Amino acid sequence: MVCDVWRDGRLAAMTHSEKLLHRLDEIGRSLANTPDGLALIGLGSAGSETARMDAYSDLDFFVIVQAGQKQRFIADLDWLTAVHPIAYQFLNTADGYKLLFADGIFCEFAVFEPGELAHIPFAAERVVWQAETFDASLMKPKRPSTSPREADWLVGEAITNLYVGLCRYRRGEKLSAARFVQGYAVDRVLELTALIETEQPAFPDVFGAERRFEQRFPGTAVNLPQFVPGYDHTPQAARAILHFLDTHFPVNPAMKQLILSLA
Repeated sequence: MVCDVWRDGRLAAMTHSEKLLHRLDEIGRSLANTPDGLALIGLGSAGSETARMDAYSDLDFFVIVQAGQKQRFIADLDWLTAVHPIAYQFLNTADGYKLLFADGIFCEFAVFEPGELAHIPFAAERVVWQAETFDASLMKPKRPSTSPREADWLVGEAITNLYVGLCRYRRGEKLSAARFVQGYAVDRVLELTALIETEQPAFPDVFGAERRFEQRFPGTAVNLPQFVPGYDHTPQAARAILHFLDTHFPVNPAMKQLILSLA
């Protein structure tokens, strides 16, 4: 009883980041006591980028299990309930869950067998726990291509997204219009930004250019409210994005006039 009180008091004194890392260690210990568990791999801010973990972070991790045991670990989460009660769980892929522990810690995780690792893209990984029999050389994740695309292609995609989006807006398809202009075209702007602004050190994410964009490219980020003003303001967004593109890159005059006429 004294130990439980001490433990509860120590946990209460922890920051959210410390609680997350403590929970991950607890999951590792649980796997160590579960037959057929091989490794626990922390990802992102729970992996090699713990310096960016904060009060709004969650836990992302992979569980590696013996060949033939994947479905057992997915079907029965006893290895997690042994750590803490679960308030909500959702099987969001064939490989794993989004899950909320009863104390408010949120997780996204997947379960893999060793033979699957070579085909799974992941980054910023950290081995939290591994069995002696686990072959660490299998930790060679498939990385998404990080080669920048040609500026001409990115500009072409952006301006044609603006055109298609504005046509849909004029047709009354405002939701689709917003996605083309304030979504797809903005995605291309995010890629183009690296060509005109020096990136600041802020943990770039190879899976999402939008992650920490405000910290990585503060000069361009000041335009984001104009690029993404909301459902009813797609024409304004299109004009702002077109102005940005035209300021920094060659834009086809015919497409420019066409977009302006629709906006």
